[in-house]
Amino acid sequence: MADFTVVPGATVSQVLADSQKQILRIVRDTYLAHEQGQSVNPDSYFLRFPDKPNARVIALPAYLGGEVDTIGIKWIASFPDNVKQGLPRASATLLLNDYATGYPLACLEAAGISAARTAASAAIAAGELLASQEAIRVSFVGAGVIARTILDYLRANGITVADILVHDLDDTSAGHLMTYATEQHGVPAASGTLDDALTRDLVIFATTSAEPYVPTSTPLQPQQVLLNISLRDLPPELLLRSNNFVDDIDHCLKAQTSPHLAEQLTGNRGFITGTLGGILQGTAAPDPGKPTVFSPFGLGILDLALGHHVLHEARARGAVVEIPDFIGESSRW
Repeated sequence: MADFTVVPGATVSQVLADSQKQILRIVRDTYLAHEQGQSVNPDSYFLRFPDKPNARVIALPAYLGGEVDTIGIKWIASFPDNVKQGLPRASATLLLNDYATGYPLACLEAAGISAARTAASAAIAAGELLASQEAIRVSFVGAGVIARTILDYLRANGITVADILVHDLDDTSAGHLMTYATEQHGVPAASGTLDDALTRDLVIFATTSAEPYVPTSTPLQPQQVLLNISLRDLPPELLLRSNNFVDDIDHCLKAQTSPHLAEQLTGNRGFITGTLGGILQGTAAPDPGKPTVFSPFGLGILDLALGHHVLHEARARGAVVEIPDFIGESSRW
């Protein structure tokens, strides 16, 4: 029986940093596999706390077939109050199991994996949905780790950013993202109001908002693209005037997300245009006369696919911790 493997955060971070192009390919392939029924991706499970209403821990179990052929579960905590102490909001672990036997294979530090799969998903959606191939004007509403990582993956996906506008209620966070954009990407960046942010070619929401705050009357433009990464910033009425793409319809229309609110408002799902997998497969496309909103709930199969890649790369580098005899009994009798 194989040793149980632990992949620490520093190793995960290094592999991810070296693999952005591969990660984009892996995420793209995973969406296509999901669209073609090669995955099992049940509902995410939310653990909440009466005395910490803004905190949660989510379990995302999944199975992905094909070359990955692995079972896994991500266990990710989101504690927004950590930011006040200078700590990252999210922390996560990923457990991988062998599909043949069900036995555990590895445990990986997974906050970086979660951010990378989210950012790669956003960058792929932007690349598919933006009508112009010219340099685009981008705004970030929310300036945390996810926003920073999305910026990295926009460039990795070949999207040219002309300039960036940042809107965040925390001036320090906004300043950090602006400095990062200028120093790491050479992109001009400035802060601005929410109204300013909503006029950009590509608007990226990466907040911790629990309910919509964007005005219902916001005048979005045809072919404008909004990446609804944090899922709850936009009012349902705005979605009803837009193309709407999701990662998975059943997953996204729950937990009071903007698409879920739109379903409750209309009593149906007719406002959903399609899935990102459908776009990649060539079976779905936006109406160019409307703005487009992409709302990804976040699929555990993406974490699983990236974790599988990181595990193999880390082993090849000899940068893992092997734990022999992790399984207490290796035979039935």
